[in-house]
Amino acid sequence: MQFHCKRMSVLTEAESIAIEDQFQELMHVCTFIRKDEERDTIRKAFDLANEAHSDMRRKSGEPYIIHPLCVARIVVVEIGLGTTSVVAALLHDVVEDTDYTLEFIEELFGKKAATIVDGLTKISEVFDNNSSLQAENFRKMLLTLSDDVRVILIKLADRLHNMRTLDAMPPEKQIKIASETIFLYAPLAHRMGFYSIKQELEDLSLKYRHPKIYIDIVNLLKDNEEKRNQSLQDFMMPVREKLIENGYKFEMTGRPKSIYSIYYKMQHKGVPFEEIYDLNAVRIVFDPDSDVSEKQQCWNIYSIITDIYTPKQDRIRDWVSTPRTNGYEALHITVMGSDGKWVEVQIRSRRMDDIAEKGFAAHWKYKGVASSESELDKWLRKIQEALKEPDSDVLEFIDDFKLNLFASEIQVFTPKGQIKTLPQKATTLDFAFEIHSGIGNTAIAAKVNHKLVPLNHVLLSGDQVEIITSDKKRTQREWMNDVVTTKAKTSIKNNIKAETHNRVATGKNRLEQKLRENNIAPNSRVMKKLLGAYEAQTKEELYSKIGMDIITLDDLPKVLKKNSKNKWIRYWQLQLFGVKNRPAPQDKPETEQEQMDYTIALCCNPIPGDDVIGYLNPKDGVVHIHKSRCPNAVKLLSSYAESIVPVKWTTYKIFSFLVQIAIQGIDRPDIYLRIISKITEELNVNIRTFNLASHDGIFEGSIELYVHDTKDVEKLTKELKELKGVETVKRLEILDQSKGEV
Repeated sequence: MQFHCKRMSVLTEAESIAIEDQFQELMHVCTFIRKDEERDTIRKAFDLANEAHSDMRRKSGEPYIIHPLCVARIVVVEIGLGTTSVVAALLHDVVEDTDYTLEFIEELFGKKAATIVDGLTKISEVFDNNSSLQAENFRKMLLTLSDDVRVILIKLADRLHNMRTLDAMPPEKQIKIASETIFLYAPLAHRMGFYSIKQELEDLSLKYRHPKIYIDIVNLLKDNEEKRNQSLQDFMMPVREKLIENGYKFEMTGRPKSIYSIYYKMQHKGVPFEEIYDLNAVRIVFDPDSDVSEKQQCWNIYSIITDIYTPKQDRIRDWVSTPRTNGYEALHITVMGSDGKWVEVQIRSRRMDDIAEKGFAAHWKYKGVASSESELDKWLRKIQEALKEPDSDVLEFIDDFKLNLFASEIQVFTPKGQIKTLPQKATTLDFAFEIHSGIGNTAIAAKVNHKLVPLNHVLLSGDQVEIITSDKKRTQREWMNDVVTTKAKTSIKNNIKAETHNRVATGKNRLEQKLRENNIAPNSRVMKKLLGAYEAQTKEELYSKIGMDIITLDDLPKVLKKNSKNKWIRYWQLQLFGVKNRPAPQDKPETEQEQMDYTIALCCNPIPGDDVIGYLNPKDGVVHIHKSRCPNAVKLLSSYAESIVPVKWTTYKIFSFLVQIAIQGIDRPDIYLRIISKITEELNVNIRTFNLASHDGIFEGSIELYVHDTKDVEKLTKELKELKGVETVKRLEILDQSKGEV
């Protein structure tokens, strides 16, 4: 992703001096240089890059050469690579952006440097502004490892500097680049063991994707900074004294969680900032005693800490006995401080800390220290072995890159390269139902990476799956043993029940008869209305509901006379901007202007007031409305930015939206009555379901009710919290990625 934009004629004297100063700063941090030859090589690479980019500037207006200089500095200071990598970092855009050839680079700097530059150029082509993150693109990126893994490391440095200077880009580019970063590059940094880089990429991505949330968290951290720092000092003091008493040489530092990790917890646990229980973290890095194993020393320090503070047993993470697959080693514990706050403590040796901060590069520095082969060695060996076979399908081990942060999930591909996320141990049959219930119902076999497999074949990350169907195939009861996803299990159960009652045939006959009684000719337009009105995804589902008397068809004439617009959009309009080839009708009221087809995405179910985006699906011309923080929205922004349509709510308080709130508190004799009274009488809000239960003096549960927009939700939660006995009230937001329409 290049940030240059225009040519310039000449550098000013001040700019030339600043560029030379930055180069000298780069040379100063290159402490690995032992020979004048290495120094001369880096100087020669800089001079070539400076000349090649001499008439180019970035969007910020600064000379373009500043960018490769900064990337080279990151490569040295934050990743820990050497001379060849510095040369490649300085030259990484030369072949792509100028007339210099790869052959020329090889002649001047050797084959290794040229190979890395070539790999970086290929990646730039893969992730250009017009490409999507599809299967073949991932394959190309993995293949760069067969040349030199440093290609990936320098690309991470390149992306990190681009994110640090993203302010210069227009807002639409900021969102696309930030989404691509959180979707691919931050998990990639995590997979390669660069936790500091991963954390910064996550924080910067949040800054541009959700600026208000980012600023709010920053301000909240600043507001209680003094109190938090004092709390950390009070926590660390007795631990420090005990460690010194036991003869340890160590460093102990305290810090808050990263901004993104705080945001992530707030979103996925549905709690406010004040309820993040382990906001503070302490890191202990010790110089190991050569007579005692590092593992034993970690547990000795654990014992010292837990003699002072009580540990939370379900929050012990032992990555000393079993390191993560990227080589990370540490012992993490969470203990209760004297002020009643939970504190996470990370215990590492100096070697472990170096690997945690410098990832892959530090791993090689310490190679041979551990007696057994490390997990990172195994991972690299697996990649290298697979890439030795030129005809091998490298997609089958994309899992090793962990393209999301959750090891419990896998990502597989459709034949057209679309990504589908499934839980581990999912089968080809789960995949079929994930695509569509109709495909799952009629599946007979599958092809995984072009090889025929049964429906109970367990999938791996990176697999490319094609489902084979037959109209004669029907759901089998035994399939329940072959699936793990709720979606598949539910679909199978429904179809077994349907076939028992012959619901499809019965429902179809009833519908056709009812249409004839009302002199209505069945056609696609009528069917589309019926599917929407009766909340059915397919004709078969509609027939099933009719056959099982879930739908009576008594209101059929009324349903077919209704406006065909999406019932959620009828009263809560969405105004869409910038849609190509769809000019808005002139001289019409705002509520009638938009004639485009659009639908609310089921994965996140936004309501008026939520921050939303629109995705114009080129296949059906329908705009799908997502919450901007929906996982599917992130993928869409990352992969199909050109199809993103700006939208905003233009609200009219005529119709209400269903939301769910979770509520908890202290049980009192009249608490339920007061809650209902507050909602229905004082706030004039209709309740759909009321599910609260009491146990051991505590009540908790959920309430479904109808609101007009997010302001209603905010008012509702505020008013309920003021009731005596009510402790917490929060809106439940389930961002279900599996239901997204991409």
